[in-house]
Amino acid sequence: MKILIVSDSHGREQYLEKVLERVKPIDLLIHLGDFEGSEEYVKSIAPCPTEMVSGNNDFFNSLPKEKMISVGKYNIMLTHGHRYGVNFNTKTIKEAALRNNANIVMYGHTHIPMIDLSEFIWAINPGSISLPRQEGRIPTFIMMDLDSRGDAHFTLNFVKDQSLDMIL
Repeated sequence: MKILIVSDSHGREQYLEKVLERVKPIDLLIHLGDFEGSEEYVKSIAPCPTEMVSGNNDFFNSLPKEKMISVGKYNIMLTHGHRYGVNFNTKTIKEAALRNNANIVMYGHTHIPMIDLSEFIWAINPGSISLPRQEGRIPTFIMMDLDSRGDAHFTLNFVKDQSLDMIL
């Protein structure tokens, strides 16, 4: 199973469009919020089912702030993260995931990617696909793959804009 994980597109979907073309086929798209009104467009361009949660900049939609999903043998908590102090650490968000019987928590908000496979709860943040804040400020996304044994593997990827012939 091949899953694309993105966050914080803020209504700027051109990089998501490029990434969808680059990584297809995929089995699931997860968007962790701050799409700023483009949620229906994101669903329309996704070539697969989508799972989405609302972020702190998403107003007037009916999407949940948090959601639990199952992928293979994993229980995954999806949230934007802004209600858990993720700008400081992952302690509170991991505690919430544990209370929800999750193995993995996926969140955004910080615009900085992170794959934390330590402790009992894995914390996954794809960074921002449109407004990155990490060093180099290159938009990022994460691919989650389940191997033949059902074990999850995560890969951080950078968006390269071919039309500008440079990394953005």
